[in-house]
Amino acid sequence: MLRMSTLLLRTLRDDPADAEVASHRLLVRAGYVRRIAAGIYSWLPLGYRTYRNIENIIREEMDNAGFQEVHFPSLLPREPYQETNRWSEYGPDLFRLKDRKGNDYLLGPTHEEMFTLMVKGEFSSYKDLPLSIYQIQTKFRDELRPRSGIIRGREFVMKDSYSFDIDDAGLEASYQRHREAYIKTFNRLGLKFNIVSAMSGAMGGSKSEEFLAPCPTGEDTYVLCENCGFAANVEAMVTKVEAYAGNVPPAFEVFDSPNTPTIDSLVELVNNKFGENITGADTLKNVLLMADGQAIAILVPGDREVDLKRVAANLAGVQELRLFEEEDFAKFPGVVKGYVGPQDAEALGITVYADPRIVIGSHWITGANARDKHARFVTHGRDFTVTGFVEAAEVKAGDTCPQCQTPVVIDRAIEIGHIFQLGRKYAKALGLTVLDQNGKAQVVTMGSYGIGVSRAVAAIAEQTHDEIGLNWPREIAPAQIHLVAAGKDGSIFEFAEKLAKDLEANGLSVLFDDRRDSSAGVKFKDAE
Repeated sequence: MLRMSTLLLRTLRDDPADAEVASHRLLVRAGYVRRIAAGIYSWLPLGYRTYRNIENIIREEMDNAGFQEVHFPSLLPREPYQETNRWSEYGPDLFRLKDRKGNDYLLGPTHEEMFTLMVKGEFSSYKDLPLSIYQIQTKFRDELRPRSGIIRGREFVMKDSYSFDIDDAGLEASYQRHREAYIKTFNRLGLKFNIVSAMSGAMGGSKSEEFLAPCPTGEDTYVLCENCGFAANVEAMVTKVEAYAGNVPPAFEVFDSPNTPTIDSLVELVNNKFGENITGADTLKNVLLMADGQAIAILVPGDREVDLKRVAANLAGVQELRLFEEEDFAKFPGVVKGYVGPQDAEALGITVYADPRIVIGSHWITGANARDKHARFVTHGRDFTVTGFVEAAEVKAGDTCPQCQTPVVIDRAIEIGHIFQLGRKYAKALGLTVLDQNGKAQVVTMGSYGIGVSRAVAAIAEQTHDEIGLNWPREIAPAQIHLVAAGKDGSIFEFAEKLAKDLEANGLSVLFDDRRDSSAGVKFKDAE
């Protein structure tokens, strides 16, 4: 039984200064977590009981699905990650360190390599497969901007599981088993969620889906078609466009355009100067970026912004992506800030990518690569070419569903789970093979499946809190009953003590406020 008189608990009157979302504010004020450093939190008794209840539900559903639990260390050697190229590919998010002998180690961000090597060391025949194993373990990622309390930290707990199969049909079956187990898990946790198409990110792989818990302050944005049910996070949203069917435009024409610092001012000038009736969608933005030290330009219609998360997710192999800075412009003196056009990009040493909306044959109003000058009728395929197409423009409500062409809606959510088919990437890199029925070595195919255990605490708090405070589902709460005794008469506390013990004896967990020196008002406020 938890007794308030001895419980390690202090509730706070005021919100923490760095609290951005309700879960962060309430979990700190209610005495569930405390900040140690940026993105690093400790758990107090009420918080850790809530966390363990969630962990237990996840473990039960993984075991019910036939998956077996294992456990790896967090401190890992460099060599396996070097064999898969992730020692360098993971970029600055990876915590790297050396031991006293100068050997390289890392704090595990994910454990694909360890799972692969474990199976390689134990199994050698197709008869050993299929196999699905999982762990619940602390992960470490050096987030640039940890935020939202335990939702996006630098140290966090994940349930990560991996399936191992002899062929793609087996992988698909394992994937569906995990998908079904996740649905049962999140239903038990009392979470509302959507399953959306996603990108596999740094782990690689093909088929990929995220489980998103809708929340107004969520860090993920996703699109939903209310007509056909299509759902995807914005990184995985596909733009469907038709080929250009207009007339061949005249040769591009350079014109004076002083005092046009914005798309709106450029549109106004063009309409007045040429008697046109264009909008921002007829202009072409050239957004300059540095991608792993290389200068690139992303072309999007002028009425759209570039979504760097979409670019990073869809630009294969790029680890570090940022906007051009003043020092970058200094390295490319031919680039005229504010008047950049794609027609001279190759001569300027810039690689150009285009959003799919910039179809071949379409013509645009864009910078003329000269101060105070723009050009019109600049045509894709005639006046400039691109290295490739990249989903880059921000997704807006009302954009067309790629499956049924109905306008989509946009919502925000917290990612609570991610499942994807890794394929043979890690098995090939680390030599995981088994002998098939004919005695021939076959590379094993893998699936990867993650649940954010610690962030699930915050996600549930975000979805279930009310205007007064935390409002946990019964299976999640640190106690099923909060029993408050108040008053001066000792017999009240004697009766409450007996009641609490009877409840516990009947299998109900109790948080008993047995404090004699606190007022009823304080007790009720703490209870909320």
